[in-house]
Amino acid sequence: YSRVHKNRAPVPTGGSIKGTTLAFGDYGIRIKGNGLRISAKQLQAAEAAMKRKLKIVKGVKIWMRVFPDMPVCVKGNETRMGKGKGTFEYWACWVGTGRVLFEIASEPGGAELRPELAREALRLAADKLPVPVEFIDKYTPHRLGNLDIVRPKGMEGKTLPKERLSLPVGNGEGRERYLIGGVRSLRVLGVQRPAATTTAHV
Repeated sequence: YSRVHKNRAPVPTGGSIKGTTLAFGDYGIRIKGNGLRISAKQLQAAEAAMKRKLKIVKGVKIWMRVFPDMPVCVKGNETRMGKGKGTFEYWACWVGTGRVLFEIASEPGGAELRPELAREALRLAADKLPVPVEFIDKYTPHRLGNLDIVRPKGMEGKTLPKERLSLPVGNGEGRERYLIGGVRSLRVLGVQRPAATTTAHV
């Protein structure tokens, strides 16, 4: 197995909200606390707990939104320094704050998945994970770290158009940027549009 660095939990310094809302199912869980490393055994235990609870409902599908593709190497106790990184121990993956871990939904033509049963199944899965999580549905807003990105009233669940905004740079010349409304738009985040006469150092 290839040796990789330990790395750290991803932090959305650029304002990315990718992977913080549902993409396939109707209900899910996402990380509420700080990001950390989750092992493959922990993910498998959480998935098995959901399957045991949902086997009474016909046609329920489970999506795992993260994949443990990072090999973790461990050296034995009381081992002298040097002579390599260590042997392969288990698979794991880094997950950041607000990242969706699991999604569930009923397939077309199958039995309806009640919210009470979905919440209970996801609670059992959360008990197997080493991080606090929260229950989300299709109407839960995006999340940027510990900040919820709420869309304008009446635009929930809709794709907002791109907005072309010219921001003044240090010498006064404008620089065009594409800001997606509802995701990175200054208006949605509660920041007023900068005046043309002001100078913002970027």
